[in-house]
Amino acid sequence: MPPEPSESSLSEWAPATQLLNLGYDAALSEGSVKCPLFQTSTFAFRSALEGKRFFEIAYGICERRPDENVGLIYSRINNPNLEILEQRLCVHDGAERSAVFSSGMAAIATTILTFVKPGDVIAYTDPLYGGSDHLMTKVLPSFGIQTVPIAADASLPSMRGILHEVNQNGRLRMMLVESPANPTNVLVDICGLALLLSSMGNGDSRPKLAVDNTLLGPVWQQPLRHGADLVLYSLTKYVGGHSDVIAGACLGSARDIAEVSALRTFLGSILDPHSAWLLMRSLETLELRMERSAANARAVADSLRSHPKVREVLYLGHLDPESTAGRLYATQCSGAGSTFSVRLVGGEPQAFQFLDALRVMRLAVSLGGTESLASHPASMTHAGVDAESKRIYGISDNLVRLSIGIEDPCDLVADVRQALDSVAG
Repeated sequence: MPPEPSESSLSEWAPATQLLNLGYDAALSEGSVKCPLFQTSTFAFRSALEGKRFFEIAYGICERRPDENVGLIYSRINNPNLEILEQRLCVHDGAERSAVFSSGMAAIATTILTFVKPGDVIAYTDPLYGGSDHLMTKVLPSFGIQTVPIAADASLPSMRGILHEVNQNGRLRMMLVESPANPTNVLVDICGLALLLSSMGNGDSRPKLAVDNTLLGPVWQQPLRHGADLVLYSLTKYVGGHSDVIAGACLGSARDIAEVSALRTFLGSILDPHSAWLLMRSLETLELRMERSAANARAVADSLRSHPKVREVLYLGHLDPESTAGRLYATQCSGAGSTFSVRLVGGEPQAFQFLDALRVMRLAVSLGGTESLASHPASMTHAGVDAESKRIYGISDNLVRLSIGIEDPCDLVADVRQALDSVAG
């Protein structure tokens, strides 16, 4: 059997190539070309001394030697499928390490609780995904954590003023950003915020910048390369991409992710082996799927732009390149992705008529799958957001969010146009 490529040679390959090879040695699995599913709860030790050493490392009793691997113990702590997946997730984002979770919300909650304690402050950009909004406005305050919303489209000087005010006693520990924002596609200046937060302390005293990159995914935006400390994903979306798995991830420096992983062990929010195995399968086609869905999204967005029953298309690819947002997009993103929102002429009745008339697109929440989906954020994903916040941040009754899949683009364009034609004028 030919030798497996070394990790050093793999690093010279393109991401699409690495995602089929990184972290897996076929010789350790009877020559299987694909990584098998390690559907096991526990792992046998070769000796009692080995078991003792593995637990010493896992519980932080002893430091791991530079050339020492963390041995397999129990699938709440580690598992071959998870370890290979975590290596491969780092490729696009350029992360040192990643940790995978049972859902995107598990990743967000565990990461925040790792670095933000009772009495601390966390700032966040609004709007956020509805689940994240509920965590900020209802759950974290009940643990004695102060949460401070900042409009996603606020200028950097405005953000600076708010952040310095809440950090007067050095209590600001983190800022959580969604860029683009869900569901309005507002971009946040990641590099500018990273520089701003870096001026507010040194080392562990500096507030961390965490970016939820779910809407663009690792192909079209890499927040760590723009100064973010942590990047968060609902892997359910583009990375999973087949609407058959729930998962999340946090990526960053080896030191930060070691802390996140330690808390994950004791909260029990780790991903299961089968879901990790499914995600490894999906990663192999990530670029192909995202490129096709992005091209389809451009066709659909362009077709909607001039329709008389459409008030506005919130699509990144339509930004004026000379505008502030357009320049930020050109600097921060390599593509517009395939999720965007549309404001229709009218209100909720017209939005519902449009949604009910779709034939190819399916009426469902989520995004980033092979199939196209349409939803009504104000009454669905963001139903728990208070009415005033919806008004301020543009989550209006006439707003429809579209996630474009990999179907034939002509069918998708025809579908949205016939659905619009059915809406009462």
